[in-house]
Amino acid sequence: MQLDRWISFVILCISLIYGYSAFFVMDELLAPFLKRNPIWPSTFPKIITVLAVATSFIILLKIERPVERKSSSDMDLSELKNYKIKEAIILLALMVAYALLLRPAGFLLSTISFLSLGGVVLGERKIYLLIPITILATLIIWYLVQGVLGIFLRPLPFFL
Repeated sequence: MQLDRWISFVILCISLIYGYSAFFVMDELLAPFLKRNPIWPSTFPKIITVLAVATSFIILLKIERPVERKSSSDMDLSELKNYKIKEAIILLALMVAYALLLRPAGFLLSTISFLSLGGVVLGERKIYLLIPITILATLIIWYLVQGVLGIFLRPLPFFL
């Protein structure tokens, strides 16, 4: 069996276990007043399970459209030095730093910094556009999470 079919089989097994817990275990733990809601906490996991199982079956049964063997999007390990490994590592480090600084630095400062630095690492050179867009996107996300959803996000650093 090909590697993609093995990976699909593993994802299928994990999805079936996840689906069992989503369809049978999670619903039993609901409080009686929550059982009348149209959307339960298990709704999204059920959707993910159905999509993952369907996709895995499509790959396992080779229903998908055949792809040419050698395309420009295939990764060639002999040409590893030509890939932008340094940028990928920097982005991973930025993600870890963002996760660690989210509480102490506050949502606004850490998110604006992460998006701006991530944009620069990915090659954006128009800083005069990048900074206002990241500020606007961060403020919109903060408003939606804080104001609309009612989930508290500390906007400023802890010492302010």
